[in-house]
Amino acid sequence: MRPTLRLLTAFVLTALALRAAPLPYTTEPAFGRLRFNQPLGMVSPPGDNSRLFVLEKPGRILVVDLAHPSARVFLDLTERVGDDAVEQGVLALAFHPDWRRNRQFYVWYTSCHTRGFTTVREDRLARFLISADNPDAGDPASEQILLAQADEAPNHNGGELLFGPDGYLYLSLGDEGAANDHFQNSQRIDKNFFSGLLRLDVDRRAGNLPPNPHPAVRAGTYLVPADNPFVGATSFNGLPVDPARVHTEYWAVGLRNPWRMSFDPATGWLWCGDVGQDLHEEVDLLVRGGNYGWNFREGNFPFRRGAPPGAKFTDPVWDYPHTPADPKKCITGGLVYHGERCADLEGKYLFADYVTGEIWALTPDGNKPVGPERVQQVAEASAIVSFARDPRNGDVLLASISRGQILRLVRNPAAK
Repeated sequence: MRPTLRLLTAFVLTALALRAAPLPYTTEPAFGRLRFNQPLGMVSPPGDNSRLFVLEKPGRILVVDLAHPSARVFLDLTERVGDDAVEQGVLALAFHPDWRRNRQFYVWYTSCHTRGFTTVREDRLARFLISADNPDAGDPASEQILLAQADEAPNHNGGELLFGPDGYLYLSLGDEGAANDHFQNSQRIDKNFFSGLLRLDVDRRAGNLPPNPHPAVRAGTYLVPADNPFVGATSFNGLPVDPARVHTEYWAVGLRNPWRMSFDPATGWLWCGDVGQDLHEEVDLLVRGGNYGWNFREGNFPFRRGAPPGAKFTDPVWDYPHTPADPKKCITGGLVYHGERCADLEGKYLFADYVTGEIWALTPDGNKPVGPERVQQVAEASAIVSFARDPRNGDVLLASISRGQILRLVRNPAAK
């Protein structure tokens, strides 16, 4: 038996054995009877321990008062979203690190409308302002679009927005959708903005660079950090590219549908869950210039076409297989735990599978790939699409889109 197959077999057998005993954690509603319409994400502004902002897929962003859980509408983009079917909608939210002064927040959303017999679909990165008169209200008239890109399919819209420790804005992007990288966006840095991770300077600092022209780019709204890895690139995967056409916004490439990522505040590492297609889901540490292989690879394994000799790939930290019992899995990227209540989870990366409901804890081995002995199932809950920290104590919060609830990870009283 090949070593890789032995590892996968060991992982499956270990998982089955663990399932026989009560899992150490379970979930409970975080806010009592409070319900949401397809909750897709949760964000607290930097330094704000009193509020949680919840994204509803059809278009609303709600603000929750954590002291006395109640929700009110912060921003309603329902009309701009239009069709929220499949994987469309309001996908991600990030508050500027200096939001108290400049009132800025950023939204990644899809806009889909029918005009006659034509469907017009677009992915948008937009900046909005918090109302000057009400900190619990966003100003819909303040929208400034930074990127607006035509998108041919309603899935694989990626979608996470984070400000990094460096103060730059990071945006994850899927491969435009369909299957098998149908639109041939992966392994390209000179076509459109898909299948990778962007790093943008929204503050337009001195010394940074204007982006190369492209129909999706709104000139003058951001700059490209001068140390981005593809600035001045003349080759990619060993093949020539025109540096005037390279999208220097890219920080990493080769992602299929990166669904949720997070920075570990202790290490600065950027963790990501990248959704697979036929056989493998993967956990990645996204690094400067990393190429994560899609569509030459799925997880650690070759996909359907050979890579050019000049291609070099960054291995996932962990990949896990689809099985006959669960032929269609779907990873939800999570976060590294740093909280007050769960000492046994400290420093571990928590993530989930949307289809199976399994929630795992991965014990990092530095930044190296890990084996199955470092991945343990700790809980289960249905249709988890996002993780967040309770800003008051570091508790893990999870959004269940099917239940319409925000859940809290708690110890399982049935586990010894």
